[in-house]
Formats: sequence, structure tokens, C-alpha cells
Amino acid sequence: MALGVYRSKIEADNLEETLPTKKTLKTIDAAAKARAADYAAQQKQQEMRKVRNSRDNRIALIASAGAVVLALVLQLGYFGFGPGSVTPNPTASSAASSALVPSPALAEGRTWSGSIEINGKPLTVEIDGANAPQAAANFLSLANSGFYSGNTCHRLVTEGIYVLQCGDPNGDGTGDPGYKWGPIENAPADDSYKTGVLAMARQSGDGSTMGSQFFIVYEDSVIPSDAAGGYTVFGKITGDLSAIDDVVAGGVEGGGTDGKPAVEAKISAISLK
Repeated sequence: MALGVYRSKIEADNLEETLPTKKTLKTIDAAAKARAADYAAQQKQQEMRKVRNSRDNRIALIASAGAVVLALVLQLGYFGFGPGSVTPNPTASSAASSALVPSPALAEGRTWSGSIEINGKPLTVEIDGANAPQAAANFLSLANSGFYSGNTCHRLVTEGIYVLQCGDPNGDGTGDPGYKWGPIENAPADDSYKTGVLAMARQSGDGSTMGSQFFIVYEDSVIPSDAAGGYTVFGKITGDLSAIDDVVAGGVEGGGTDGKPAVEAKISAISLK
């Protein structure tokens, strides 16, 4: 065999040894396709995870926003001033026509004087029967019947506005004397409630939901009017507020700024003449 032919045969044999066989090519091709399919599957899973995460984030955001809105609604309903937790009662909202509502004539159009005892300590007061006859008649009637005796002041606010809210027989902001009445009387035009003011609490946005709950302003406060207007001022504390100093100093139970007083404030008695 000629040297050139021999060399070509050797080179050909070596080339055959370096080239893959058809079987090997099929195996390689199948493996490549498998890897490609696996990669595609991984990509699809990642996309699905992104979609799920995005959806879950939206749901969480919506839920969080809903919780915030609900909290704000509850805060405005229960703690945004008014009486907050006074439960709406459609049958009693037109209270001015109810036979249970004391007649404004009971106020006699004059100023009544006396005291409200809280924890056995007196607050000297004046009740304004001239400028708030319906509220004054209501307060006089309930006080003279002993309705308030033994009731606790269920709410203290120590930030933004400064009030101690009393007069709920349930002690949680939901009670009334069995009727409600309106309209609002003698509300300050500038929303300014001076220290010592006595005013009627009511449901937010409804001027016909006053009942027995009232609040004592223990420090000058600006209480914004709502859709119904302001809050009926029916009297004032004429002396100092030392009877509730310990209640105010004790703050709100749990350390908040609006809620149940940490120091119990119980109405012992009310006398007026």
C-alpha cells in the first residue's frame, strides 16, 4: 500500500473514531430536548410563582387597606367624637314626638344650680334651662329620678379633645334611658368648648340621638361639628375640677388616649334646685 493511501486510511479511521455515531447523536439530542423541556418547565413555574406572589400581595394589600378603612370607620363611629358607641335606634330617632322625652317646660327657662358627685367628690354645676331647655329638662328629670346614681363615666379622651363622658347605664357607651331626642341646642358656633362645659353626647352625624350620655370638658377643646352640627351645651362646672383630677391623671386604661378611664369614675349623686 502506498504511503499516501495508508496515511489517508489512518486519518479516515481516526476521523470515524472522533465523530459520534447516530445512536450517540440521538442520545445527545434527546438529552438536549429534555434539558430544554426542564428549563421551560422551570421558567413556567417561576412565572406562576410571580403571578401568585403578585396576586397574594394584591390580596394582602387590599385586606390591609380594608382593615385600615374598617379601623378608621370604627374609630370615627366609636371614638370620633360624638357619643361614639351610642347604638342607632330608628324607632327613637324622632324622639321629640316621644311621650317618654321630658317636656322642655320642666327646665322653666331658668338656671338650675347644684352638684354632681363623682367618687364622692362634688362638682358644683349650673344647668342652663334658658338656652338648652330640652337638654336641661332631660338632665333634670333623669337626675331627680336617680337614673345617674351609681353609673360610671365610661370614656376618657386625653389627646386632641379633653373630655370625660358619663351617663351610660350600661357603662360601655351603648346605653340610653329608653328614648332618644333632638334637635341640637346651644352648640358653640366656633366649635370651641371651654373648660367646665357640660354637653350632650350623641351618635355621630345624627342630631336626634341624644339620650342620657353627657360629657365634661376638663380642658379647653375644639370639637369639630359633623354633618348634624355641634354638641348641645346644657350647663357648666362653676367651681374647680378637683373631683376628677385623679381620674384624668390616671389616664386611659391600657395606656391609650381614648377609652375607659384607668381610675374608675362613678357618679355618686346629683342634686339640683
